[in-house]
Amino acid sequence: MSLAVLRWVPRGLGLGLLAFAVFGPIGNLLLWAFAERWYWPHALPSQYGLSFWSRVFAPRADAWGSLGLSLLIAVLAVIVSLLLAVPAGYALARRSVPARGVLMLLFLLPQAFPSLPIYMNIARLFYSVGLNGTVPGVVLVHCLHGLVLAVWISAAAFAAVDGAQEEAARNLGAGPLMTFATVTLPAALPGLMASAIFLFLDSLDEFTGTYFVGVPEIVTMPLLLFNAAMGGNYQVASITALVLLVPSIVFMLVIERFLKADVLAKIGG
Repeated sequence: MSLAVLRWVPRGLGLGLLAFAVFGPIGNLLLWAFAERWYWPHALPSQYGLSFWSRVFAPRADAWGSLGLSLLIAVLAVIVSLLLAVPAGYALARRSVPARGVLMLLFLLPQAFPSLPIYMNIARLFYSVGLNGTVPGVVLVHCLHGLVLAVWISAAAFAAVDGAQEEAARNLGAGPLMTFATVTLPAALPGLMASAIFLFLDSLDEFTGTYFVGVPEIVTMPLLLFNAAMGGNYQVASITALVLLVPSIVFMLVIERFLKADVLAKIGG
């Protein structure tokens, strides 16, 4: 055996382990999603079928309602977060803000503490003002988690805009608002779109905040997945996980197109 072949052995093992770590759980989900019968000690299902798919999407199961509610909450969370993050990101990137680094770190504070006690206290606060079990309450909780990411990416997107283009627009007579609308915002739009996609995926997969603030009135797809898994309905849980996986894969491909390395390099700069 040549030396070149021996060098490829550890690389091949490493790639194989990486592929197993990435595609192994997805393969297991696919097996459970189409398994009719799968009992120990069998390594593979003894019977395949689609009966559990019909159960999940039957009208009585209300999976379509949970999916629609998850999408609605995710869209609202994106809108609310961007309404707050875009002005903040622009100010942090294009204006002279005292203690800019400190302010950027302050946005990370919600991530510095365990999420469980934070959500418990938010639930108690929302209960006192009537937001528990409501869509607005769940949207606000999702924004709390996603706003950090939105502000950082928005600031990076605006920081990557070429200031010479803004100066040229001002020299041609454009005012501050016109310059922002015709030069700054279009140039930063790819980064803002990537931020919106990240927010959407984060909200779509959010479980803990929805559980403490929304249950039992608000049942999203992650909650449906959790209830199925806790009840031992692994086929239902796997089908639900695959449904949630589809938009994640699609949007990650879009992110790869819009979020470039030069934008990422500006984050925290």
